[in-house]
Amino acid sequence: MKLTLKCAFAAILLTLSFAAPVAAGPFEDASVAYVKGDYATALRLIRPLADQGVAAAQYALGFMYDNGQGVPQNDAEALKWYRLAADQGDARAQSHLEAMYQSGHGVPQNDAEALKWYRLAAAQGNARAQANLGVMYHDGQGVPQNDAEALKWYRLAADQGNAQAQANLGIMYEKGQGVPRNAAEAMRWYRLAADLGNPRAQSGLGAMYADGQGDYVSAYMWFTLSAAQGYQNGIKNRDK
Repeated sequence: MKLTLKCAFAAILLTLSFAAPVAAGPFEDASVAYVKGDYATALRLIRPLADQGVAAAQYALGFMYDNGQGVPQNDAEALKWYRLAADQGDARAQSHLEAMYQSGHGVPQNDAEALKWYRLAAAQGNARAQANLGVMYHDGQGVPQNDAEALKWYRLAADQGNAQAQANLGIMYEKGQGVPRNAAEAMRWYRLAADLGNPRAQSGLGAMYADGQGDYVSAYMWFTLSAAQGYQNGIKNRDK
């Protein structure tokens, strides 16, 4: 199992331990089982809490259906449990729900629904939702195109360490979108995202090293890291 999924699930369980101490024991046990890959045990401990209406457990159950962990992958079940948690104000569930509507994953594609859930989650400080809301404003998807709004949401997410938002801020500073062009700021945001493994930022950083500073050794290193993740611009620039 990918480390990112394990970390995400562990964060879910930790949050519930603070929010609902009465459930902390079962969730701690579920966390241990999940990290070990024992999804059946994790599921057995989480489902009763979800059935009792515990929002974080509902989100966790939706997450498991979404990723096919301990259960067959099932978009309809993921959507059901995400919605139950989202309706209780769980920002992570709102963020996943919005992504399903934006991409048409398990539901008809619906920008208005995506935007609604993005806004709710972003208003609670969810960095993933803030970053995706920035994308919608940048691309004019479901809203009028607005670089200033995109920049605002990217910055909020980037300040929380969201690599996608950091990479997108780098692009905006490099191209002068909504802000004056600023190579130093572009490199700063690219570097933060690149250090977190974002392939787009790695490729962008490599290009700035090559074009702006003539540092082809650093450029090749970043292009190679980006290419290793299958990012096409990274592959193209590495192989020039």
